[in-house]
Amino acid sequence: MGNTAIVKPPRRLRAGIVGGGRGAFIGSVHRMAAELDGQARVVAGALSSDPRIARESAAAWLLERAYTSYLEMASSEGARRDDGIDFVIIATPNDLHCPVARAFLEAGIHVVCDKPLALTVAEGEELVRLVEAGPRLFALTHAYTGYPAVRQAREMVSAGELGEIRKVMVEYTQDWLMEAVETRGNKQAAWRTDPARAGLAGCVGDIGTHCANLVEFVTGRRIEALCAELSTFVPGRRLDDDASILLRLEGGAKGTLSCSQVACGEENRLSIRLYGSRAGLEWHQEEPNTLIHKPAGKPWARLRTGHGYLSASAQALTRVPAGHPEGYLEAFANIYRRFIEDVRRVQLGQAPVHDYPGVRDGLRGLRFVAQAVESSRAGSVWLRSAS
Repeated sequence: MGNTAIVKPPRRLRAGIVGGGRGAFIGSVHRMAAELDGQARVVAGALSSDPRIARESAAAWLLERAYTSYLEMASSEGARRDDGIDFVIIATPNDLHCPVARAFLEAGIHVVCDKPLALTVAEGEELVRLVEAGPRLFALTHAYTGYPAVRQAREMVSAGELGEIRKVMVEYTQDWLMEAVETRGNKQAAWRTDPARAGLAGCVGDIGTHCANLVEFVTGRRIEALCAELSTFVPGRRLDDDASILLRLEGGAKGTLSCSQVACGEENRLSIRLYGSRAGLEWHQEEPNTLIHKPAGKPWARLRTGHGYLSASAQALTRVPAGHPEGYLEAFANIYRRFIEDVRRVQLGQAPVHDYPGVRDGLRGLRFVAQAVESSRAGSVWLRSAS
């Protein structure tokens, strides 16, 4: 018998998480998404600034290592230990995104960060410099770009199936901040309505940035200018809870962006409609497996995920057969799948593909928020967007 080479299979990547402990929402989403495809496992965490909650949360998640400080975690999980984490997940309030990311990038650890990228544009620019100095990877979880139907829409626009893009309408409405729940012990509301922890904007920073990112992702065109009116309907609230924004896109298309967290009866209504010279498209996040195609002079078509008529890009992000619901967790996990593939490429000395939102997308989001606030404060004037 000849010699048979034994190929060692790749190991499961080790992840750590900062923030997201008991009482948080997004931490559990990140953990489940990172582990969904079996390619990574969360083994370490600094889950809270409260040492007791940090230890209890780590024990509840059965983590191997618990830390009470993200600085201690970054130092310990870096090059000093053979079983250190390959990447870290940042699931903290906005004000900690930059310092936590900085600590782990400087420790030589790849980063997945919840949006927004940072608290301010200046912090975002600092992170861009750090990431682009290399060699560590950075992913930003604009998870709605991970839906197969959204990828299908992007492919159809790119292929010219809609013709010349003329109008884009995006809205994101919720009602969870209809009342001053930030004054009644709601932890999420408390920090999301606090300028020191959330940043310049409330609703626009929280969900308006998803709208802007979705517009640019699907159309492939940047927002060139905007005119914004930000409103605060709940008395005493320090940040906006509603916004109406006009958009001008590259190539001449016009757009409207509406976001609200005081829209009575709405749960998580994210929708986008695109109208071109040959066809239109419509997608709703609350019915995410359906993309409506509206060709000129022909019947509308309901394109459904899981079918072979979709693009290769959309099919690659679909896990189950047609008719089986896939949703938010799977879309979130698609960001992690692509990121983990890139981490493996880098470990093999190969170039990353970066098929997911990254640090530059995050900087665009921060600039969008800053310009929306500036436009509104100046009386809803038109402002050109930074490149």
